[in-house]
Amino acid sequence: MELQTPTIDAAIESLRPRLTGSVAVPGEPGYELATPWNLSIPVTPRAVVAVADADDVAVTVRFAAEHGLRVAVQRTGHGAVPLDGDVLLVHTARLNECVVDPDSRTARVESGAIWQDVLAAAAPHGLAPLAGSSATVGVAGFLTGAGIGPLVRTYGLSSDHVRSFDIVTGDGERLHVTPHQHAELFWGLRGGKATLGIVTAVEIELLPISRIHGGALYFDGADAAAVAHAWLDWCQDLPEHSSTSIAFLQLPPLPQVPPPLAGRLTIAVRFASVADTSEAESLIARLRAVATPLIDAVGPMPYAALSAIHADPVDPMPTHELSALTGALTHEAIDALLAIAGPGSGSPQTVIELRLLGGALAREPRHRSAFCHRDAAFGLMVAGVSAPPLARPVAEHAHAVVRALAPWTTGGAHPNFSASTDPARIARCYDEDTRHWLGALADRHDPRGVLRVGQVVRTP
Repeated sequence: MELQTPTIDAAIESLRPRLTGSVAVPGEPGYELATPWNLSIPVTPRAVVAVADADDVAVTVRFAAEHGLRVAVQRTGHGAVPLDGDVLLVHTARLNECVVDPDSRTARVESGAIWQDVLAAAAPHGLAPLAGSSATVGVAGFLTGAGIGPLVRTYGLSSDHVRSFDIVTGDGERLHVTPHQHAELFWGLRGGKATLGIVTAVEIELLPISRIHGGALYFDGADAAAVAHAWLDWCQDLPEHSSTSIAFLQLPPLPQVPPPLAGRLTIAVRFASVADTSEAESLIARLRAVATPLIDAVGPMPYAALSAIHADPVDPMPTHELSALTGALTHEAIDALLAIAGPGSGSPQTVIELRLLGGALAREPRHRSAFCHRDAAFGLMVAGVSAPPLARPVAEHAHAVVRALAPWTTGGAHPNFSASTDPARIARCYDEDTRHWLGALADRHDPRGVLRVGQVVRTP
């Protein structure tokens, strides 16, 4: 029998003195932390627990088990899913310590850190974390979703470079997880999102990189067909030292948007390479020759400025996202994409991206993980503003984009591009065996179902 609201609220009052951090219920200061980066997602938990340390996480999980509640976790809310009712939301922003060991080329990062924190700590040592395209995303959520960044073809998944996790399981136990200690959890935490526990800290390997060759070429939408077809040909023999994506952009006329890109269709070729300048310039010259860029922002750059390549939005906004993975693409696939997203299509999407995969990503790492679909050739991502009056047409059109590329899609999806509570959508991230083992491990370490909430894999 579910606890009634007054009973739950009275129980939550008893949680406050047990924590170093704080608890906020609706209407109290601190409850606003529940608001995610994606403002279109309703996140209205019973209470927000701003944890101060790992002990606070364990106390919260055990408290939830005692009172028939569930626990979700959030830092930035980029991958937010709807939450309400009997959920306590653990907010990790105060767990933000990042300690770099330059001798071992590692960093111990608490789960409330964002990638910018790690980039800033590592750069003075000439080292770099394998971050994603946005430095404002939380480290823990990105790594448990496996992590595809701008250098994914060169170094593989970001989660392949994790050495250990500190977690709190669904039964409130604190564990240190490595390839040799709780190995089954180490397997599942890299790709299984929050299925197996709440991460409180992670140790990651750092790369001896201080500069790369990267950025983006922005072309007029009128050149979309020529650029997109040339890009596909260019991808066929692109060396592993380079990664790339192409994006159909419709950026709003805002002060932070460069005037040549504002209020019009443009097409961006993103590029990141660890090759020397002459080789990288030789590669990108092939695309510069296709059409005259509106903006040419490709060149040598500090690795710490990695976010400039994709220029993802920083400020919270309401978005609708849909994604898919594809096999090899043909020029017919590019024509299908142009028809639904190119000039004259009426596409309402802010960005439609194709990201080249393969390279190091396609090879199994030293320690296997729950990440599936290493054989995918490209990743498709569609994102638009999800606010009236555009919310419905944006969502409908996103599905139309995926349908247009259905002859080339695999049916799979990447965990970090599939935020959802829909079991069918979550299932697309994994093969059958992986789903089975993730669900079985979750039931073993969370017998009361405290973490059975959000984007997790559980047995039916």
